[in-house]
Amino acid sequence: MQELLLHRVYKHFKGDYYLVEDIAFDSETQQEMVVYRKLYGDGALWVRSKEMFLSEVDHDKYPEVTQKYRFELQEIKSKKAGN
Repeated sequence: MQELLLHRVYKHFKGDYYLVEDIAFDSETQQEMVVYRKLYGDGALWVRSKEMFLSEVDHDKYPEVTQKYRFELQEIKSKKAGN
């Protein structure tokens, strides 16, 4: 399983981009939840279990998808030289 980095941009396997804001804990199960923000539309916050967020794409269900993980970290370079 891949590592989760906070305050970084991830691409969902269906193509949209999200900013991971933080980790929260479900009050009933203590399960780790990823709090992430849509980087399109209304910019709403969403939560999903960390396990599911970092899981691999179900390639039986989505055979056309080439991305390995449900959400993949994006390396965004600065436009400034040297950054």
